[in-house]
Amino acid sequence: MVKSKGTKSVLTDVIIIVIVGMVSILCIAPLLNTLAISFSAQSRAEAGQVLFWPVSFTLASYANLIGDEGFSRAFLVSLERVILGGGLNLILTIMMAYPLSKGKKVFRARNIYMWLIVSTMLFSGGLIPWYMTIRALGLLDTIWALVLPGAVPVFNVILLMNFFRGVPKEVEEAAFMDGAGPWCIMLKIIVPISKPAIATVTLFSIVGQWNSFFDGLVLMNKAKNYPLQTYIQQLVLNNDMSSIVDYQRLQEMMVISNKTFNAAKIFVSMVPLLIIYPFLQKYFVTGITLGSVKE
Repeated sequence: MVKSKGTKSVLTDVIIIVIVGMVSILCIAPLLNTLAISFSAQSRAEAGQVLFWPVSFTLASYANLIGDEGFSRAFLVSLERVILGGGLNLILTIMMAYPLSKGKKVFRARNIYMWLIVSTMLFSGGLIPWYMTIRALGLLDTIWALVLPGAVPVFNVILLMNFFRGVPKEVEEAAFMDGAGPWCIMLKIIVPISKPAIATVTLFSIVGQWNSFFDGLVLMNKAKNYPLQTYIQQLVLNNDMSSIVDYQRLQEMMVISNKTFNAAKIFVSMVPLLIIYPFLQKYFVTGITLGSVKE
């Protein structure tokens, strides 16, 4: 006989559902508002008349943003940065996390390396030495200036390291008895069974590479080398209609404002991540949970 839930239990479930629903609305509402503003006319957006639905629908903000060669070029720079930077992050994170997941008996210098990488999370060399180092290496105005300085994300290393430590030792011992070496064990056994953690750190790397704009502003002297976020930020700051001589372009600019243009900028910046996230989401919760306990 199945016992029915008590009144107290049902009330608790209702309260939880209501709270989760409210939190979900609070998360979705700003996105809907941003999207609505991006499709609204300047006067309505500036007057605060736009809530969750476009008022005086117009595509002027997107036409101004996308109908520009600089935008396409900056998009490709960011795409290149995500591919190179994300790939480099993933390779170096795995190669660093795997040996650090071993005990002192296997990797004697493990604690020394752990202190070194943790210290980088607590202390920074400073912005000026960081810039001078990159300049001295001749990396300014190259894609490598955006990729190499953050090639080893320490937080991701620690997250993946703790996941590797949770893999049963018997699995590696059995592979070792069959003649497999460290590289073979890492690539053919550890990496395939660590998909949740690897997907999690990959998502972190992609988001970090895509959303970063400050390093592009500091390390790129030529506008043609700007990544997407830096380009859009500069485009908004330099949105001066007095320099526009084309009549059609001027007409488009007349129906947008910084508010609608910023909304379009934010939404366009989110689209690639919104496309990628569903493919990695099923691994995300498992990876962040199993790799979250630090030693």
